[in-house]
Amino acid sequence: MMKRLWLLFSQAATVLLATYFVVLTLKPQWLHRLDHLAWSSHTLVTRAPVTQKAPSAAGSLRAAAEAALPAVVSIQASKAGDAQQDPRSNDPLFRFFFGDPEQNPTAPGRANMGSGVIVSPRGYILTNHHVVENADTIQVTLADGRRTSASLLGVDPDTDLAVLQIAIGEVPAITIGDSNAIFVGDTVLAIGNPFGVGQTVTSGIVSALGRTQLGINTYENFIQTDAAINPGNSGGALVDVNGDLVGINTAIYSQSGGSLGIGFAIPASVASSVLQDIVEKGSVTRGWIGIEPQTLTPEMASNLDLNVNKGVLVAGVLQSGPASRAGIRPGDVMLSIDKQDIQSVRDLLNIVSALAPGATTDVAIWRNGQQLALSIKPQQRPHPHQRSR
Repeated sequence: MMKRLWLLFSQAATVLLATYFVVLTLKPQWLHRLDHLAWSSHTLVTRAPVTQKAPSAAGSLRAAAEAALPAVVSIQASKAGDAQQDPRSNDPLFRFFFGDPEQNPTAPGRANMGSGVIVSPRGYILTNHHVVENADTIQVTLADGRRTSASLLGVDPDTDLAVLQIAIGEVPAITIGDSNAIFVGDTVLAIGNPFGVGQTVTSGIVSALGRTQLGINTYENFIQTDAAINPGNSGGALVDVNGDLVGINTAIYSQSGGSLGIGFAIPASVASSVLQDIVEKGSVTRGWIGIEPQTLTPEMASNLDLNVNKGVLVAGVLQSGPASRAGIRPGDVMLSIDKQDIQSVRDLLNIVSALAPGATTDVAIWRNGQQLALSIKPQQRPHPHQRSR
């Protein structure tokens, strides 16, 4: 009996060993697969799998996007009657140009769609004035899906900026960077809600700095970028490679309404100043003297016998305005205000805007071949009409 059992065991062991060598020779991958399954079953029982975030690829801007995205919000500003369908939408020609109002978030008869940036844990949001202009209700949607109404703290049409505030508990705030420390060629990201499709990130470079005379705002000092900016991006963030805010996206150069690679952003330094004034005083106060300035060309300076390389020509003077009362006339050249030399129209606007309304200020002008000293008392700048974006 023992002999028979030993014989059966020997035969079984021989068959199994022969099978193992055959499989190892002809199908070794079967053995590796069985070993992997056995190891996986063991690890699932003894410990939970650890999920690790993949490292950023070389040159990736993911860290900048992750730092800035939570603070960028979508804004829906509604006016009374916006919820009603535009009666012209039944016109086939109207629908051809503007699309179906139910499907096109930028069609007439719908609420304005834009973007904004949370710049303080207290819920302050920077956006464009034209996004919330004349709105009766303003709804803000955060990146994490929370939705709340916003109150309008103040606007500054001269720079096309507005400040909102939300009260929804803890909110993420972006870090405001130094817009004076960016240069042409620097990489930037534009973050916003283009066409109402949802939060979107595009990348590009700083194409130019100090863009003026575009006819967009009264005070222009734009950052130009080729990062794609489209309708709905207005009020969104332009950030550097660290995810810090360097600009508020505000306008594009386009004949079709889409991005052509020429977008403009308001520098963060300007936006921060407006934010501080609105939060502390409820409005932005600027000086105003009531003149129409014009760039002084070398030919004009020669005809006026002006032998200094500075100044702005006074093309017009508002009747009964501060400049008129001070004795300034059309054809005069403004050389300095408050002892600050004037090199360009931009310098003139910036210097005058910083003057305190009602405070007497010294002015140097050039008239009939000689320099004259006058005194002027600026007034508070009246609010302008909003320009088309």
